[in-house]
Amino acid sequence: MNNKNKIINDPIYGFITIKDPLIYKLINHPYFQRLRRISQLGLTYLVYPGAYHTRFHHAIGAMHLMGRAIYTLRQKGHEITAEEEQGVKIAILLHDVGHGPFSHALEHTLIPGVSHEALSLKIMEELNVTHQGALTLAIDIFTNNYPKSFLHQLISSQLDMDRLDYLRRDSFYSGVTEGSVNSERLLTMLNVKDDQLVVDAKGIYSVEKFLVARRLMYWQVYMHKTVLSAEFMLVNILKRAKHLASQGITLPGTIALKHFLNADYSWNEFEENPAVLEKFVLLDDYDVMSAIKDWTNHSDTILSELSKRVTDRNLLKIRLQAEPFAPEVSARIGQAIKSQYGFSHGEEQYMYIEAKVKNHAYNNKKGHINLLYKDGHISDISQAADQMTIKALSEPVERHFICFPRELKDLL
Repeated sequence: MNNKNKIINDPIYGFITIKDPLIYKLINHPYFQRLRRISQLGLTYLVYPGAYHTRFHHAIGAMHLMGRAIYTLRQKGHEITAEEEQGVKIAILLHDVGHGPFSHALEHTLIPGVSHEALSLKIMEELNVTHQGALTLAIDIFTNNYPKSFLHQLISSQLDMDRLDYLRRDSFYSGVTEGSVNSERLLTMLNVKDDQLVVDAKGIYSVEKFLVARRLMYWQVYMHKTVLSAEFMLVNILKRAKHLASQGITLPGTIALKHFLNADYSWNEFEENPAVLEKFVLLDDYDVMSAIKDWTNHSDTILSELSKRVTDRNLLKIRLQAEPFAPEVSARIGQAIKSQYGFSHGEEQYMYIEAKVKNHAYNNKKGHINLLYKDGHISDISQAADQMTIKALSEPVERHFICFPRELKDLL
């Protein structure tokens, strides 16, 4: 880097300085630059027009917060070596590098059964080969195979740098101020006890605010009903395209997209054949949206109709409720869709979506947020905080929904 620090101007945190030459090389690698073309929130911009930020933004921000967390923990007397600092920063920087087009919206659609976490690890392993083993420590921390467990918890836990960044960033870009968290306050409260990441007890209200913000962001942004409709439609478009491709029907699209429309890869193939991963890292949002624009004119009614609806934002009508919908509702709408479009072989399943979503703001079965008191004992936030608040946040909330052409809304 010619001994010059590189600076990124981030709208959330201001100037972020990149001092480490290896980290700078990883940011400039095509695998990471691809994240500029992967939207952080899928099709959420159809509801919140400002939510066009990318996985690139988020990864850089999470790495910056990791640096702040390391500084805090060192100030409190916890040893973190320069090598460990580099490793944990690389791990958080690359934690989302395996995301496919539109992030979570299309996960398991183009590549069934393969998670973005597994792909992130695979990409990190490939980069480790390229850099002669320089990422080995980062991979050990990422996979929780390093003796200091708290370093892994900074990457993946109930209160990690990933969540701290995406809540504040997604709140900023969507304009949903209820999701804003005071990340700096939470960072200064971080501590370590018995190799576990904890929060100083005086930060209890900041933790409560963090959990409330997470709950609100899920229902106002991540699981907003119109976002659900748009993203399930996107899934159905790709499912239909894959079905048509399996029937030998030629579809317009980029080389990268057509490759995955015409093949279903197992995890073993990603593991054993480097060429498959090389094809995957060519995929991004641009491949999918350019294809959908072309598919609006396809002869297949389902593919063209759904594609037009997404590009024109004429989305399927969605209804949410706490209880499952009665079977007769599904039957009635399904029959109406058949009549409207002349379907006869189950094609109505693409125009009628029935599913459910669940939100768990704080799930202590998947880890704890522990508070550290001055006398040295620790207590789970659910035991220490306002019982009514935490009880509400700990209970999973489930919603059932259906999506259907809005011209059939009178059938409900």
